[in-house]
Amino acid sequence: MIELIDTALLLIMVATALGFVFIRNLFAIVMLSGIFSLTAAVLYVVMDAVDVAFTEAAVGAGIATVLGLVALSLTGRPDEAPSKRSNIGPFLVTMLTGAVLINATFDMPNYGDPEAPAHQHVAPRYIQQSGDEIGVPNIVTSVLASYRGYDTLGEVVVIFTAAVGVLALLGRRRRATAESRRGAGSAVEGMTGKSILRVTTKLLIPSIMLFGLYVQFHGDYGPGGGFQAGVIFAAAIIVYALLFGTHRARRVISPGIVRFVLAFGVLLYAGVGVAGLLLGGNYLDYNVLAHDPVHGQHLGILLIEFGVGATVAAAMITIFLTFAGHDRPMEE
Repeated sequence: MIELIDTALLLIMVATALGFVFIRNLFAIVMLSGIFSLTAAVLYVVMDAVDVAFTEAAVGAGIATVLGLVALSLTGRPDEAPSKRSNIGPFLVTMLTGAVLINATFDMPNYGDPEAPAHQHVAPRYIQQSGDEIGVPNIVTSVLASYRGYDTLGEVVVIFTAAVGVLALLGRRRRATAESRRGAGSAVEGMTGKSILRVTTKLLIPSIMLFGLYVQFHGDYGPGGGFQAGVIFAAAIIVYALLFGTHRARRVISPGIVRFVLAFGVLLYAGVGVAGLLLGGNYLDYNVLAHDPVHGQHLGILLIEFGVGATVAAAMITIFLTFAGHDRPMEE
């Protein structure tokens, strides 16, 4: 039965991928992209990778689809321009790359093989000892937030750097005329007249934000955490801006506050590591943060997960506001 479900999901993904090739309507392609990611998330659930599925659904089917709609709203191009170049070269490169990857799979262990090297390295230690050492029921959270705390800090810095890069390239101070500002806002404001969507969104946004908070603070006990929560929260703000106008979104959460939160999240994560050093432990060693090592782990993970969520949400919102053209301060 599981094999039948896997096959059906893979066939849906193949059909969706073929749609990318033959469909020229950009709105349909954005929707297909969301369907592809959502199907992949379901496949991950079937494979018992629930945390990965959650991330795929939040990022691939969620925020990526929303940002795709933002791009269409900004450009105003409903269809892809026909290409004047031959597609034979890219097609051959793609087929060759696919053949190499398929050939490489023959050297991999069988799917689900308990004797695979990945299952015999550090995974048994995480499974057997994380409960006593970390005290968090969700082993994925233990690995990402504690055992691999350095790696996760690097990922947060990458997200922070991406937002700063967008600001540096597109958010420079420059003198803008009133006409250019109205032109920059008109594309995004094009969705504000959808009455049904506006009413539906008013009902959904509070639930989305509440769910984001649940995901943020429930990541210790189930699938979720700062990455997923930050994306969910940012998606709610971006959808609000699309349907009610970015000028109203800026009143709800100003760009200055968003930038402060963007930096605060990274500093909070890094500051937890510094606190560990000052208390006589190692960098990102949460054991010394409380009288009991397990309580220290809980406190450290709670703080760094909050920093992750804050940085991810602020980065997504910053990128949206910058691309929308509403976050460019005028020179005096």
